[in-house]
Amino acid sequence: MNHPLIAKFLRLSACALFSFDSAALANDWLQFRGPDSGAVANESSGPGSKVQIGWKTDLPGRGLSSPIVVGDKVFITCSSGPEQQSLHVFCFDASNGKPIWERVMRATGRTMSHNKTCVAAPTPCSDGKRVFALFSSNDLFAFDLDGNLLWLRGLTYDYSNASNSLGMSQSPTVIGGALVIQSENDSESFAAGIDVKTGVNLWKIDRPKAANWTSAVHWNPDGGQALVALQSSKGLLGLDPFSGKQVWDYADGASTIPSSAVGSGALFAVSHGITALKPDGNSISQLWRNEELNPGTASPLALGNALYVVNKAGVLIKAKLSNGDEEWKLRLKGPISGSPVAAGQYIYIASERGDFQVIDTSAKEGAVVQTLVLKETILCTPAIAKGAIFIRSDGTLWRLNG
Repeated sequence: MNHPLIAKFLRLSACALFSFDSAALANDWLQFRGPDSGAVANESSGPGSKVQIGWKTDLPGRGLSSPIVVGDKVFITCSSGPEQQSLHVFCFDASNGKPIWERVMRATGRTMSHNKTCVAAPTPCSDGKRVFALFSSNDLFAFDLDGNLLWLRGLTYDYSNASNSLGMSQSPTVIGGALVIQSENDSESFAAGIDVKTGVNLWKIDRPKAANWTSAVHWNPDGGQALVALQSSKGLLGLDPFSGKQVWDYADGASTIPSSAVGSGALFAVSHGITALKPDGNSISQLWRNEELNPGTASPLALGNALYVVNKAGVLIKAKLSNGDEEWKLRLKGPISGSPVAAGQYIYIASERGDFQVIDTSAKEGAVVQTLVLKETILCTPAIAKGAIFIRSDGTLWRLNG
């Protein structure tokens, strides 16, 4: 199905979709790290400097996946059962946390994972009309917003050796009519573009045979051709999401845990510390590199004219986007697994021990202006929408209001 006419049609469809739906979806949080995978919400979507629990609801199974918000609905995934073979997709009312629908499927692929992670590790994504849920077992489901199953793929049936004994967590992303998924591991490692309407492959490419937990980012700084950047131990690869065609290749290595960041017309790769890159047509050049900026598990965040990195010691470092020079350091309560997100001047991040922290980046040396103790283990990245934060543990989904 990797046909140039199909790819051209999908590009045109994507442009039409973006122009028609951009206003309606502007305040939604449709994927891992939100709008264009940048982790920055519209300022009006955030809760400001103080948060309190608006509502909480119980979840029946494990999950590292982040919530996503589409209109007035919140979607989240879980896995349950002795071997995590029950795969759950939930839809909740964003205003009050009441369940709207739940779908439970049985895993067709392998459900082994490290004790710290689980089968419901990848964050679902949405194009505003459909919700796509990928699990570590390589089971992929598409639902409409009312919970009707549109299609499913048991990718282990197609690619039997695509698995990772530690568990996979690469979150899918959608651009127009193409859903981009990754299953990168030590054996049958691949990425694919899938037609959002049919679930059929548009393209498939081989990827480096190495365990990888990073997620793709969008690259479309000038409103031109929308690209998706895939990260692996080899580096970053810029692809046309509708054809799978390589556009540029940065091959100087990159992290396999924290994902790269996008902001101010540059890519900030988690490579040799942080390396700022400038894609230009079919080439990519290095702007600067700071080997002292070493993210731990959390992905970096580009906000305003600064880059924020959480290192292994739980220290938040602010650096200049223009040259990578460090400006200040701020110790947070850790350890930290989830990635920071932001709205306006505020960064939001949770520790593994359940300390939800609000950081004011406008303070001279940065300042933690609130710590809300949620008293449960939190490994996920928050979502921002509706003037609130949505965050989950294994057992609970919270809405935190301003």
